[in-house]
Amino acid sequence: MSLGYTTREVAEALGIARHRVRALARQGFLEPERAGRALRFSFPDIIVLRTALELQRAGVSARRRNRALRELRDQLPRGRPLSAVRVVAEGDEILVQDRDTVWAPETGQVAFDFAVDELASRVEPFAARASRERTAQFQDMAADDWYDLAHDLEAVSLEQAVDAYRTALDLDVRHVEAHVNLGRLRHETGDLEEAEALYRAALEADPDHPTARFNLGVVLEDVGRTAEAVEAYRAAVEGDPGMASAHFNLARLLEAVGDTAGAVQHLATYKRLRDARQG
Repeated sequence: MSLGYTTREVAEALGIARHRVRALARQGFLEPERAGRALRFSFPDIIVLRTALELQRAGVSARRRNRALRELRDQLPRGRPLSAVRVVAEGDEILVQDRDTVWAPETGQVAFDFAVDELASRVEPFAARASRERTAQFQDMAADDWYDLAHDLEAVSLEQAVDAYRTALDLDVRHVEAHVNLGRLRHETGDLEEAEALYRAALEADPDHPTARFNLGVVLEDVGRTAEAVEAYRAAVEGDPGMASAHFNLARLLEAVGDTAGAVQHLATYKRLRDARQG
């Protein structure tokens, strides 16, 4: 269940009238939750609505617009903060870009390009209200509920997200995804020691978790423990051979330690996976 932003809050964040929010929601590219007769929107819904407004302003037809917005909803990354995302229109295509992945256009002119962190800053004042309302509604929330809440909060309030992940782990010390996501947040804020501990805790609960293995490799590389980072990246690609970023990092480290053959092999795999994704 999402945090649930009201129509008034969405209208204020987007700078439009409430009736326009309701009209856009009726067009079928969103499935907002209902609280009685009222609509409740998630932060990804707000990103899609902002994109809908930009497409309208660009004069894109309703048919093409709705198709593009459904594709956008499916493209928004999961498991990473949405505040790191940019949404770009290139011709008829909606592109999503984050730190790890770019869907590169082949043709067309940019119609719009906006960073989601600016949109998140408008929504953040409403996050505390939405969080309190949800926790009051579900006073006996389980670890998975707190994890879902934390994941929602990442988009608009990292501090609240950290607190919610910690609560999830208090309830279930073996909650793998909470360990991984909290580790990522601590990693991004520079607490490498805690990030490593969280990634290792995730691997204690699930030794084959590819993302935990990859993230552990990144933090080990960041603290200069290259040999251990290589082993972590090797474990990541064993668990998920399609993890392009792990192949790239492994190729880079192997080249640095003089394993040219290994570096070439993993770099070739990275390029093949990258080309397949862009194709």
